[in-house]
Amino acid sequence: MTTSSTFTATDGDAYELQMGRWSLRLAEPFLDFAGPVGADEQVMDLGCGTGSLSLVLASRTAASRIQGVDISAAYVDYARHRTNDPRIEFRVGDACALPFSAASFDRVLSLLMLHFVPDSTAAVAEMRRVARPGAVIAAAVWDARGGFVAQRLFLDTAAALDPQAAALRAQNCTRPMTRPGELGTAWRALGLRNIHETALTIRMEYANFEDFWGPYLGRQGPAAGYVAGLAFDALDRLREYVRSAYLDGEPDGPRSYAATAWAVRGTVPE
Repeated sequence: MTTSSTFTATDGDAYELQMGRWSLRLAEPFLDFAGPVGADEQVMDLGCGTGSLSLVLASRTAASRIQGVDISAAYVDYARHRTNDPRIEFRVGDACALPFSAASFDRVLSLLMLHFVPDSTAAVAEMRRVARPGAVIAAAVWDARGGFVAQRLFLDTAAALDPQAAALRAQNCTRPMTRPGELGTAWRALGLRNIHETALTIRMEYANFEDFWGPYLGRQGPAAGYVAGLAFDALDRLREYVRSAYLDGEPDGPRSYAATAWAVRGTVPE
């Protein structure tokens, strides 16, 4: 795994169950916030994953080109099989060393990716480099500490059982760009103008506990990676404690959790 990402990304189907379905839901308010896309615009979807943002963008705009980029070949392959829209292209690329010349795009977007880039400063500098004068640059990341209820349910429970999980929780809550104002600070450092910051909230609905627990068995991302390393007894114990937290005094069944992301947009000076 390259050091340009801390997210284990090997299985598109597993990622869709874990996060892709929520990326698809968050894409709509994020695109509303990022602003209207012109018919002739060339747009980059940086950290495209399995393609959710690109597909939503294509369904609601007349952009002439949508270029999805992700570090995971498995996710790029999955995304390619989701569409035959000639405007969309998916390719493997490193957010810290994008394979494009300067000033190539009218809009550079990133959804739920920057917090998994250890050198996030390099990644946002690359977003700025490939953006044309007048281009909009926008991004969103989860409010991991204060706004991601479903993940906190899992991590808080695991942390009470295992110091290793407590360390994972601490890492998760201090990832770059996830704390209040960090995205805006990064955008101001780029010299962007018309900077706006907001919080976007969706709901994560689960049919039952198995729907909630299943993604943690898919080996995608840090939390599922932690689960994959547990011995059988420890895994069984964690499952029962997380199940108790999910049930929370009621029979198994549907649950709905708020999920909030920080978002920022700015314009490259002309």
